[in-house]
This record gives sequence, C-alpha cells and structure tokens, in this order.
Amino acid sequence: MLTKRIIPCLDVKDGRVVKGVHFKNLRDAGSPVELAKYYDEQGADELVFLDISASHEGRKTMLDVVRATADQVFIPLTVGGGISEVEDVRRILKAGADKTAINTAAVKNPELISKAARRFGSQCIVSAIDAKRVYEEREDRYVVETPEGRCWFEVYIYGGRRGTGKDAIAWAKEVEALGAGEILLTSMDADGTKMGFDIPLTKAVAEETGIPVIASGGAGELEHFYEAFALGRADAALAASVFHYGKYTVREVKEYLRSRGIEVRL
Repeated sequence: MLTKRIIPCLDVKDGRVVKGVHFKNLRDAGSPVELAKYYDEQGADELVFLDISASHEGRKTMLDVVRATADQVFIPLTVGGGISEVEDVRRILKAGADKTAINTAAVKNPELISKAARRFGSQCIVSAIDAKRVYEEREDRYVVETPEGRCWFEVYIYGGRRGTGKDAIAWAKEVEALGAGEILLTSMDADGTKMGFDIPLTKAVAEETGIPVIASGGAGELEHFYEAFALGRADAALAASVFHYGKYTVREVKEYLRSRGIEVRL
C-alpha cells in the first residue's frame, strides 16, 4: 500500500503567507521561508507554495521567494501561481521547485499541460483545480449526491475570482489525458472553514481519474484527514490553517492517522 502524504500549503501574497476563508478575508500567517523550514523539520512529506495573486495581477511567480524557500527544505516542493507558458515552468524548476501547479493558464490554454509534460515529464506537472458547488441538475455535467443535495462542481480561475462554467470532474479527466501527473483539488466551499474536506468532490475525482489526487480545503480536525483518505480516496491531504496557527503539528496528524490504520511516513 502506498503511504498517504500530508502537505502543508503556503498561500503567498506580497511575500508573506496568508490564509482566509473561501479565498477571502486573508490574514498574515508568517514568512514562507521560516514556515517551510519548520514544516520540513516536522516531517511534512511535501510542501505546496502558491503565489495566490500572481495570475489575477497578471505577473509571474516571485522567483526570489521561491529560491529562498527551496533552500530551506529537503522535501518535494510544488510551486504555482502566474504560470502562463512552458518557459515559466522551466524557470520555477530551475529556482528549486520539484513540481509546478497550473490552474488559470491551463484552463485558458489546455495545450500548456501537454507541452510542459512532454518537456519536463508528467511528474513535474500538477493540475490545480479550484471547484465550487452548483446546486442544479444538468445532463451535461457530472452530478454528485451530497448530504446537502445533488450538485455539480464548477471550475474557478484567477485565485477563485472567476467561474468558467467548466465541470471540475470532466476537467480532471481531461488534464489526466493531457499529461498532468497529479491533481491538487481545492474545494472553494470548504476552504478555510475547518469543517472538513469536501468528500463527495474528492471521491468523485479520485474515482474518475487514475492519477494521485491531493484533497485541499476544509481541514480542521484530525478526523478530517482520516476521512479524506478513508472516504474521499485521496492520495494526499493538504492543509494550511491547522498548521500555521498551531492547532496541530504534522507529526500529530500522522500519528493519529497511523492509529486509525492509514499508512503514513513517520
């Protein structure tokens, strides 16, 4: 059985780590360089660094901050935000990242995924999908049963600012076919709420694709991490608030998961 991964997320804006609710009301959480070192020492399996305003502001990722962060960690580092062409992927990998996460540019130009995967390998290309529930019946959408009602999931871009009308589950299948090696799946509805991951969304994408799925958005309790793996069938769970503000350490999460029969690296 493959071990499940625990991944702290550094949402970076203006060079600082921030965290909000539903992608809004951001508050400072510290230095990305200091937090990266801290999580590496705690035993995180990987780190995700997202320059959350780069695409919206029409600029490239802050490579100086990426370099400084990469210098502090000895675990895989995924960097996203502001990637609009293959050359951006090269620059980020050269700055010290192991993988790149692409959302907005891939939705606007799906060929970017295939071109980047051919040049650098699928293992370097993570498709970041920000999804939001739409409670309506649509024959042309993957409708999912949830405790709150039947819905489909719409893909959002520009850091959650703009809906696309695209079905998230169909898009997940498409990015796999294009060559993405992994999916970073964020529930906009659950983001920052600490009420748990969106299990119906995570499970649907995991069942419809054959590449690893990282569950993101909503972690607040130890049980939520267990549910992401046992019920949502995720390969990894990403969290921010619970780690940044000291509710749990990475090791505490892993020890709990192991006690519940989930295989993790300790």
